[in-house]
Amino acid sequence: MGQQTFEKLAFVASSRPTAQEAMDELIKIYGNVDAAEADAIIPLGGDGFMLETFRRYLPLVTRGLPVYGMNKGTVGFLMNKYDPNNLKTRLENAMVTPVHPLSMRAEATGGTFEDIAFNEVSVFRQSQQAAHIQVSVDGKVRLERLVADGVMLSTPVGSTAYNLSAHGPVIPLGADVLALTPISAFRPRRWRGALLSGHAKVRFDVLNPTKRPVSASADNSEIQDLISIEIEQDEDTTLTMLFDEEHGLAEKILQEQFAT
Repeated sequence: MGQQTFEKLAFVASSRPTAQEAMDELIKIYGNVDAAEADAIIPLGGDGFMLETFRRYLPLVTRGLPVYGMNKGTVGFLMNKYDPNNLKTRLENAMVTPVHPLSMRAEATGGTFEDIAFNEVSVFRQSQQAAHIQVSVDGKVRLERLVADGVMLSTPVGSTAYNLSAHGPVIPLGADVLALTPISAFRPRRWRGALLSGHAKVRFDVLNPTKRPVSASADNSEIQDLISIEIEQDEDTTLTMLFDEEHGLAEKILQEQFAT
């Protein structure tokens, strides 16, 4: 982080007892300030709580307030190892990782909705019937009718999450690529998705939304009864994540490509 110092820290924790205990321990050592006055936010929890923290403090983090998460959850892919010792020194030596979220604009029976996602935007069937979705990229229809449980667009950060579980590709950090990945595709049966430019604009149109209703999710925010949705990377919004030098996010993503 160059010459930046971290004298004022804002600790936030998930509801897990272990996360709450860790926050109490850290506050006793380093004190605690409001996020608006902090040099960094320190979320304690898992990856889901990290995404919640981004949303909760979005005006601050988009203005450059760095976030250094410590794992007190289950997976913790976006988090650093929990260690109460020498925290300020670790922050000063941390690797800076800028990330861009996705922005979406959705039309649903309930109106028009706008949101952002740090991992992925996904659409998924609401009923027992498969979703029928038309897929367009940069204004050109690429799939007239995708018959599937759903489809998603993922960032490099999110490529190791739901996208990987749906057999999508792991994207190296900084590749300026987005993953377009089907969820249990039935037709076309052999379509496994596509890698798109980070500047691509993707549109999903729900075919027969009354008979085959579809929902949309931006990370953990959901919209029911979708009609259409447009998604692109928000290049004007940058979030600053901090990682310990020996466990940077780029290295974690690379390791996932060799996981067995």
